[in-house]
Amino acid sequence: MPIFEYACRDCGHPFETLVRSDSTPECPKCHSFQLEKQLSVFATTSAGASAAAMPDLPPGPCGASCGMPGGTCAYR
Repeated sequence: MPIFEYACRDCGHPFETLVRSDSTPECPKCHSFQLEKQLSVFATTSAGASAAAMPDLPPGPCGASCGMPGGTCAYR
């Protein structure tokens, strides 16, 4: 079962959930089905690379490097 990230269109609550192919996710806060799938952000390193060698990411629109699309941070 894949994990997907959503933001509720009714209450704005961001959340992650496991989604089965035969189910429709709902907001755990308000139980709405009006959801917007979010772009998942992840990091990788190549073999032998150290964290010190990774470049710093510029701050996003919320002041952090969260990578939220559209210029709005759902984690405020």
